[in-house]
Amino acid sequence: MPLDIITSTAGRVPDPGIRALYTTQARWQGWLDVEAALAEAQARVGLIPQSAAERIRAVAHLDQLDPARIEEANQRTAHTIVPLIWELARVAGPDAGGWVHWGATTQNILHNGDVLTLREIHRRFTGILLKTLERLAEVTSETAGLAIAGRTHGQHAVPVTFGFKTAAWIDSLIRHVERLDAAASRACTVVLGGAAGTFAAMGPLGPKVQAELADILGLGQATHPGRTVVDSLAEYVAALGLLAATTEQIGREIYSLMRTEYGEVEEPMPPGTVGSSTMPQKRNPHICQDIIARSASVRGAVPLAMEAMIVEHEADRSRHLLMQEELSTACIAMGDVLVRVEHVIEDMTYDPDRMGRNLNLSGGLIMAEAVMMRLGETLGRQQAHDLVFDAAQSAADGQGTFAELLMVNADIRSRLSEDAIAGLLDPASYLGEAPMIARGTAARAWAFVATERQKTP
Repeated sequence: MPLDIITSTAGRVPDPGIRALYTTQARWQGWLDVEAALAEAQARVGLIPQSAAERIRAVAHLDQLDPARIEEANQRTAHTIVPLIWELARVAGPDAGGWVHWGATTQNILHNGDVLTLREIHRRFTGILLKTLERLAEVTSETAGLAIAGRTHGQHAVPVTFGFKTAAWIDSLIRHVERLDAAASRACTVVLGGAAGTFAAMGPLGPKVQAELADILGLGQATHPGRTVVDSLAEYVAALGLLAATTEQIGREIYSLMRTEYGEVEEPMPPGTVGSSTMPQKRNPHICQDIIARSASVRGAVPLAMEAMIVEHEADRSRHLLMQEELSTACIAMGDVLVRVEHVIEDMTYDPDRMGRNLNLSGGLIMAEAVMMRLGETLGRQQAHDLVFDAAQSAADGQGTFAELLMVNADIRSRLSEDAIAGLLDPASYLGEAPMIARGTAARAWAFVATERQKTP
């Protein structure tokens, strides 16, 4: 399990509950659920008595078992699930207990318990992402025309709008929801091939039991029952890694725009928030820093999940343990990230006045392309570029304002009036299709969220 590095902001954002799904008690109950479903599936096809299956299901609850006996057997056997099976069989009684875990192997139960957990985690992730998209659509629509300095390579480029910036986040997040849905459909599948994946212990009824088990658990069914086929779990971790790259991009962008020199956006800062123990003025981006750190943790699980795919022969416990570790690491960290992204997007503030001041920080240089394109209509693009380049570089060197240097050039002055240059230096006049793109993306997000919610039972 990953170290819990989330401390300072934990009380200000909701707990997605992912850690609780990975507690020992939660995992034990998940395995008991699989054992109960297995018995029911086997009874359906006539492999074990119906009465045994009913009894096993009735007692397959932690509150029916003796945790002290399980713990003692754990210490003695050093086995993940055998003590739980023994206790379940004991409580089920002599008639039903002998049918517990019939024809299954440890990894079958662990895997199917893990994918039950993953299904619930995926449901929660989807819910958070849809709420985030909904709020992002609102922000994007509200700020579709709000001009802000576009920056490339850390320098002013041309004006964009804040809504255009957040629309890019929407565009990526929609694909992440689609990608995770597709990966989950392949990862959340039942595997029940037994010791080496051949159904040897259950014979011809084995495939039917697997199908019935999938039906009972509401999961898909593996196309190959072997224990070496875990690429679908690695795929889900990889999909989380891709999502984590976008969440870090969002966190870093807000982090950057919060810098004192920019001051254009701020993450939620409730009264009483302390930024530093020694500098009272600090308004640090704590939540965005959490997002950045935990997003990296998610991505760090991806290569190790790939390693866990490389299984020797028909089973290799070391690789199974590695996959369990990286899947839980990625899911727990992703839960921390997503609730913080949602919280930041929900309550962040933006400062239109500061955005306007920063747009004019260079004295109009951010509008150099606009001037060049207008001149290019009569001079040709390259000659216009050269003329504007000279004026822009001279302005950057402090030899005068950009507007002044444009006007003193005879070739430019003969083609553009002072009023025309003043109009071209207005950032609001050169937003391109940014407002349209932002509004269109917001509408697409709302439609996507509505469609996805209709899929939820």
